[in-house]
Amino acid sequence: MVLVTRLAIIGAGNIGLAIAHGMIKSGRYKANQIILTRRKTHLLKKEEKLGFRITQDNRLAVKEAKIIMLAVEPQQIRQLLLELSPLLDPKRHIIISIVSGISISDIEQIINKKLPIARAMPNTAIAIRESMTCIASQDASALKIAKEIFTNAGKTMVIDEEQMIPATALGACGIAFFLRAIRAASQGGIEIGFHPDEAIQIAAQTAKGAADLLLKSTKHPEGEIDRVTTPRGCTISGLNRMEHEGFSSAMIKGIVTSCEKAGYLYQVNENNPKTK
Repeated sequence: MVLVTRLAIIGAGNIGLAIAHGMIKSGRYKANQIILTRRKTHLLKKEEKLGFRITQDNRLAVKEAKIIMLAVEPQQIRQLLLELSPLLDPKRHIIISIVSGISISDIEQIINKKLPIARAMPNTAIAIRESMTCIASQDASALKIAKEIFTNAGKTMVIDEEQMIPATALGACGIAFFLRAIRAASQGGIEIGFHPDEAIQIAAQTAKGAADLLLKSTKHPEGEIDRVTTPRGCTISGLNRMEHEGFSSAMIKGIVTSCEKAGYLYQVNENNPKTK
């Protein structure tokens, strides 16, 4: 079923565009049902050719859409909400925010009205309908719409809003962490004799297979690792060397650091007079 309600993505940067392309690939929307806003609209020529509606005018997008997806940077969100507030209609609009750090209560306070609002944290794999998207809302209608949108572009998980910052670190930032791990594996492959294109293909497919083993079996990673390792074997030797070099520790510290940073992105901008 294709939705007939217009969706406005306010801030069509990398993640906003990934969402837009994921939506049309899912069949949930047609391109002409999605309005994309961006200051530099010349960067959206490809999307315009695909049939998306393109504009610099955030207010126009809100007037024409029912679902408003906020996809701007944290330092831009306050001014954007103040701009849109007079046009937001509690009887008509549903807001889905993918902006890091700003809570539903923050949004309501800035716009000075109560609307159906959900927070969602997808990742860039939404462009190929493989996102892990965490969703939070106390409003049933907003939660329903958010789940309908993002379930068609990967996997979703409903969480408490207090977990949205950790979800940002593990799910959204996590894409970069795992891509870096794949790159490192491919570099190791080059060092042991593969051409770069061969190494990246082997590493990426191996990573995909490892992820699918867990998702389809729901086993703990160590259970699958035990199936690969043998006494005095090459796998356990490699694993032990990576652990000695701090592999797991570095990943854990990276996720914790990203979580700490994500936790104060909006607060820092909120307390900076230049962003108000």
